[in-house]
Amino acid sequence: MRTTPAVAVAIASLGLLAAACSSADSPTAASSGQAKPGKITVAASDTDCKVASTQLPAGTSTFTITNGGSKVTEFYVYAAGDRVMGEVENIVPGLTRDVIVELPAGTYETACKPGMIGNGIRNPLTVTGEHKPLTDDAKLADATASYKRYVQTQSEALLTKTQEFVDAVKAGDIDKAKALFPVARTYWERIEPVAEVFGDLDPAIDARENDVEKGQEWTGFHKIEKDLWVEKDISKDGPLADKLIADVTTITQKANAATLSPVQLGNGAKELLDEVATGKITGEEDRYSHTDLWDFDANLQGSQASVQALRPVLEERDPALVKTLDEKFAAAEAALEVHRQGDGWKLHNELTKDDLKKLSDTINALAEPISKVAAVIAQ
Repeated sequence: MRTTPAVAVAIASLGLLAAACSSADSPTAASSGQAKPGKITVAASDTDCKVASTQLPAGTSTFTITNGGSKVTEFYVYAAGDRVMGEVENIVPGLTRDVIVELPAGTYETACKPGMIGNGIRNPLTVTGEHKPLTDDAKLADATASYKRYVQTQSEALLTKTQEFVDAVKAGDIDKAKALFPVARTYWERIEPVAEVFGDLDPAIDARENDVEKGQEWTGFHKIEKDLWVEKDISKDGPLADKLIADVTTITQKANAATLSPVQLGNGAKELLDEVATGKITGEEDRYSHTDLWDFDANLQGSQASVQALRPVLEERDPALVKTLDEKFAAAEAALEVHRQGDGWKLHNELTKDDLKKLSDTINALAEPISKVAAVIAQ
């Protein structure tokens, strides 16, 4: 999921993204162009993506990306078929971000995406040798198995509720479709870090209008959202609805079959909080329906599910971090709960600037310790 470059820059200037980066993610960390020990520097610009090494030993690697350009960028490590092994989004100009990736031997591609659209500036990456997978640790294997069970239950609900939403759209029932829109998306938002692994399916399902390249068709939840709330006409959305359920079916099948690395759980927990900071707080995510708080809650729950799956390992390796995470999750949930309305939530445009700042502050406070989870797991 992405935010527009203009909004991302504005967010950074307000400090909303500051806590989404670890304390090691300062702009000066890579200002010399030299990698920190055990890290691969990536110098990103509007026209280039200079990765310090194109050959790596198998195992866990940390990429440190500095955006020296004028556009918001993203960084990806792709396996065959554009399967995402690791990613970091919304890197505003001047910012440095880290991403930890576990890579077995094989051929990969790295990519920077200036403006956060298109296929990106790609470079080959070769990984050689043998390594002991993190899941050889019995507790980490249990953690990934536990999280896979969570993904499966959420996928089942996502399919059910998306089908109900699609049926309402095809029946022309605008009121019912509006009511089902945030409910179906709840299950999507909880597991999106896993869904994002599978290339073009994520944008086909969840792209905003500004995410779509010129000449490409806009499809998915947000296209139908605009038709429901702005156009107030879904009479021609049958094919869009059919494609949405087909794409959701495919992506949930792939997500349920995917083999995940434990560091992907840690990265995913952080990505979901970044989603809140860059889309839900600003109201950009559901800009037509203003149902952003449903997504906010779902992102928070999905992040917590990742951490809970990893909890036995985190308690063993860093019990102080677990205590902090429990406290910060509780604070974020309490801050959000103030805005509950019936079985759902207040609309984003019903919240004051002070309301949004309080929510933002709790997410920032949680994002900092969350940013440490992947590194602890990769030890």
